[in-house]
Amino acid sequence: MADTKREIERKYEATPETRVPDLTRVGPVAAVEPQGVAELDAVYYDTPGLRLAADSVTLRRRTGGADAGWHLKLPVDTGVRDEIQAPLGPTPPPALADLLRSRVRDDDLVPVVRLRSSRDVRHLLDDHGALLAELSVDTVHAERLTDGDRDGDGKAPEAAWTEIEVELADDADPSVLDAIEKRLKKAGVRPSAAPSKLARALKETGGAAQPAAAPGPPAADGTAGATVLAYVREQIGAIIRLDPAVRRDLPDSVHQMRVATRRLRSAFKTFRKVLDRQVTDPVGDELKWLAGELGVARDQEVLAERLRGRLDELPDTLTLGPVHARLRIWSAARESDARSRALTALDSDRHLALLATLDRLLTDPPLLKGAAGDPDTVLTKAVLKDYDRLARRVDHALALPEGHDRDLALHEARKAAKRARYAGEAARPALGKPAKRFAKRVKAVQSLLGDHQDSVVARDTLRTLAIQAHAAGESAFTWGLLYGREEAAGAAHERELPETWARASAPELRAALGH
Repeated sequence: MADTKREIERKYEATPETRVPDLTRVGPVAAVEPQGVAELDAVYYDTPGLRLAADSVTLRRRTGGADAGWHLKLPVDTGVRDEIQAPLGPTPPPALADLLRSRVRDDDLVPVVRLRSSRDVRHLLDDHGALLAELSVDTVHAERLTDGDRDGDGKAPEAAWTEIEVELADDADPSVLDAIEKRLKKAGVRPSAAPSKLARALKETGGAAQPAAAPGPPAADGTAGATVLAYVREQIGAIIRLDPAVRRDLPDSVHQMRVATRRLRSAFKTFRKVLDRQVTDPVGDELKWLAGELGVARDQEVLAERLRGRLDELPDTLTLGPVHARLRIWSAARESDARSRALTALDSDRHLALLATLDRLLTDPPLLKGAAGDPDTVLTKAVLKDYDRLARRVDHALALPEGHDRDLALHEARKAAKRARYAGEAARPALGKPAKRFAKRVKAVQSLLGDHQDSVVARDTLRTLAIQAHAAGESAFTWGLLYGREEAAGAAHERELPETWARASAPELRAALGH
């Protein structure tokens, strides 16, 4: 079983002669209690090419101290990581190895660095004796473990240093770290340049295997190709980074990963004059598959939340029969199946093959002649082409009478709005404010059409629930009432569309984008 905690810490440079200043009365700190010295011995694991270190991910097996075991640290923000712990064992536990799958792929995890630390620990307490933060002075000895890094005498590279680490206690106010840092700086103690002990060990022990930087764009800076490849690289990075978040079932992770796949697929279509579609179309098909597998979970999550919200809005007098229980049963069964489907996709060889293909796309991108062109010209033309596609679909939908055919047409317009919005966002680094304004206006259209589609899907589900309730001898009144409300909501969205579309299709917006 793995346990997770949020780690918020700051590191500072020190020497054996460094003395920690008195921290009592610094912010809420009322007392500093020594906890003694712990001897820690940690072996860090990575792929031979240091894929984990390149993404600021660390996996270690540590003995000594109060939390001996396997520790996986995933970056959340600067100075913030999620630490997932598992019991000691000879090999990385499956629960942790699964979270590394998108980065490790088919590579082996091997020992790369050993860190032995003498940790002098002090607890910083408030006036009630509650723990605010833990400060430690660490004397560290690092040894490189990879065979290829040994010198001619077979000796492994080594390094040693001293550092101060301050880690925020659970539920403590992060502002206490600011107060402590201010006091440390006043005493001449400066923040560490290294983000982690492992990063410092790798740097100071040298060796052939350093974390590889992300591939640089082969297109010249300032070209359309450079802008498009930067966007592509960002979306690929998001897919890899969000894989463990989806496995951990973190809030909104499925949605964010699905969005990244859609953005990437849209970029392949939008910027067809920059990237060769003979190469990117098969990749787009695989991205569509992944988004579809993830979409089952996401769509279920959105629909269940919408229906629960609709039920909660009703007064008790209009809630007839066991409607809440029926919705819970329906939702639980579908959510379980959807999550299982998403995890099966992430564990599949097909997903690993897709990740390998995306790697190759970055290292050897299929650039066309348009990649060398001026971004103002190439990207603007691509964005406006997507805009024209959206305009045709909106006009077609609005010309249809209310009903099933219009619902389908509005759904197609929604997909076109999403692609046009992504195009504007991708072009923003090169086109600036006009692209930002364009994307914002088109996003409003997309959101409105998305709300309309949600009402259409909700109606289909409510009809199914009503049929099931009636067959079980329950009242179907509440489900019918909710159906009517969703029908009214959809009609309201349709009435709102012309005005929202008028703002997004204003001539001056298009003119500004085209300069």
